[in-house]
Amino acid sequence: MAQWNLLYDLYEHRLRSELSGARVPAHVGVILDGNRRWAKSIGTTPSQGHRAGAGKISEFLGWARDAGVDIVTLWLLSTDNLGRAEGELTELLGIICDAVDALAAQGSWRLAIVGDLGLLPEPVADRLTAAVASTRGVDGMSVNVAVGYGGRHEITEAVRALMRDAAAQGRSLTDLADSLSDADITAHLYTRDQPDPDLVIRTSGEQRLSGFMLWQSVHSEYYFCEVYWPDFRRIDFLRALRSYSQRERRHGR
Repeated sequence: MAQWNLLYDLYEHRLRSELSGARVPAHVGVILDGNRRWAKSIGTTPSQGHRAGAGKISEFLGWARDAGVDIVTLWLLSTDNLGRAEGELTELLGIICDAVDALAAQGSWRLAIVGDLGLLPEPVADRLTAAVASTRGVDGMSVNVAVGYGGRHEITEAVRALMRDAAAQGRSLTDLADSLSDADITAHLYTRDQPDPDLVIRTSGEQRLSGFMLWQSVHSEYYFCEVYWPDFRRIDFLRALRSYSQRERRHGR
């Protein structure tokens, strides 16, 4: 074990050396995938997998802060997840609330909710809102907590909000259609005041977005990692940063 730890430390040191002076993503999105499969692989319950995944979050945020990342978006619960069995969903929502409360209590992160709280039970929405509000004055890294989030749902909600605004201004649908731009929709997204993610990381070996930040990630770099989220290590994150630093970002040009 001691020899393995030494090799791990040496490898991490090498990765850090390779990243010295490298370009760092300002905004990192993370699809925290594999909690249930991790639990199954060690013969425990899905809830234990969710708890193990929640326990990894603070550690990851520390790595991101140390690397110089400004914003992290964590996808904790999708709109599709809301269709899970009632017992598992209730427990998962409790774990998420506990995790967000713990992050708020640290006083190190400025939290924001990315998602539709109207899709959640009212006590859960109220608890998340209170936790986020308690970090409003924190001078730290911005952390978006994506709960009740789906990319298609977000875009649909943005268009609805845009139409309501137009109606309140007395504008016709024809006028709105004639003037509608990408910027108008961007201005009504959950992340409207933030830059798009430069890097999106997904754990567990799945190589798809599953609806994560569909609008915002059009020019993002993607990094797919085989390890399940509860086993995600600092070296896995450093590998993602190394991969990002080696890519030529052309933004479609």
